[in-house]
Amino acid sequence: MLKLAIAVLIMLIGSALCSGTETALLSVSILKARQLAQSRHPRALALLAIRQRINRPIATIVILNNLFNIVGSIVIGSVAADVFGDALLGVFSGILTFLVIVFAEILPKTLAEQHAQPIALMMAMPTQGVTWAMTPLVVLLERITAPFTRQGRQPITNETEIKLLASIGYQEGIIEQDEAEMIRRVFRLNDIEAAHIMTPRVELTYLPAEAAIANLKDDIIASQHSRILLVEEDIDRIQGIALKDDLLTALIQNQGEHPISTLQRPVRFIAETERADKLLQAFQTNQEHIAVVVDEYGGVSGVVTLEDVLEELTGEIVDETDLNVDLQALARQRRKRLLQAKGFGDLTQPSDPP
Repeated sequence: MLKLAIAVLIMLIGSALCSGTETALLSVSILKARQLAQSRHPRALALLAIRQRINRPIATIVILNNLFNIVGSIVIGSVAADVFGDALLGVFSGILTFLVIVFAEILPKTLAEQHAQPIALMMAMPTQGVTWAMTPLVVLLERITAPFTRQGRQPITNETEIKLLASIGYQEGIIEQDEAEMIRRVFRLNDIEAAHIMTPRVELTYLPAEAAIANLKDDIIASQHSRILLVEEDIDRIQGIALKDDLLTALIQNQGEHPISTLQRPVRFIAETERADKLLQAFQTNQEHIAVVVDEYGGVSGVVTLEDVLEELTGEIVDETDLNVDLQALARQRRKRLLQAKGFGDLTQPSDPP
């Protein structure tokens, strides 16, 4: 009887260790393993090595688990037949099956999932050792199963998962609402084109490049913008920009007779399809704050500024000089009024069904 109890105990403990270890290792994400490995602790490094190549360790654990269950059942069945005889062997088998399900599967896997990190760290180095010892058998099984399991390396995460984690983090109180919203906005940057965030051409202010500074004194002072567009003949022939501070300085220093073009600075031209994330990088790299947006025919569609891009991350940025918060909305309202004045009606709304 003692021999039977020892055999049952060995099978249950061995199977439970395998089941719990497998669940714990799979429950720790590779991102968490990388974070733990930054401590350079041997257990954490072993866990990261396992998570980076999980197939062999899991195969080793599965082989051991099956050995405990199959071999253990054979041995236990042989011993139980001698102890209980054929009459009670069926009852004992039913009890043993119940014990395996509860104490070798459900309970260890549940506890391992609840305490995945400490268990995974504790079992990482033993798992590596056993995996190394069973490498020949595991490699043989890999060769046999390779035609059925071959596939490309998959990314460990994606954009949708990160945004979902941000939402969950906010719901659980781990991060603030504004932090979660900014994370979502960052991922929207590469979907936004310059045409969506630019100030339309109907709202642009500009000055003739060859005019004397003094002749445009009132326009310079009245401008709300720190950078003013300079044109040759019309808005479609932009020559560059001038800083309002430079123009005011010239007026104060009695240099108003000079043409504005003497203070002209170059401006970059971009397509309407330029993505906001690339535009932000360009602004940072080139130390620029403004770019002219042109359409497919080379005509000026509007201008986009560094502030326009940053507003996609932070929301509207308004200072004390801004009379209109959304210039795009203002341009649409003016277009609507213009069309109505010409008798075209409200062309911005879909017509009513007949």
